[in-house]
Amino acid sequence: MIGILELLTIFNIYKQNKMEETQTPEQVQQHISAAFDSVNLINDEITKEVTDNRKDTVRRNVQHLEIMIGKEWFVVGCTEQQSLDINACIAAGNTYTA
Repeated sequence: MIGILELLTIFNIYKQNKMEETQTPEQVQQHISAAFDSVNLINDEITKEVTDNRKDTVRRNVQHLEIMIGKEWFVVGCTEQQSLDINACIAAGNTYTA
């Protein structure tokens, strides 16, 4: 079941997405940098013992990456290696939380 905090987070991301359809190159790079904050966090968390709290953290960060990788401007701004790293991290995070 989704909690109120997660619902508000999803709503805010949706609202932000609608407002940010056009991105400057600098904004795209900021979003890519933020995505790699999630990549690094996920990669760190999945090396540790599985707990419900860690699963929640990984799940939220995977959702962030999935949202971002679904944006054309984001994918276009990523290098091929960055896209590969993000997709591998999504897969690893989903395996961890399964």
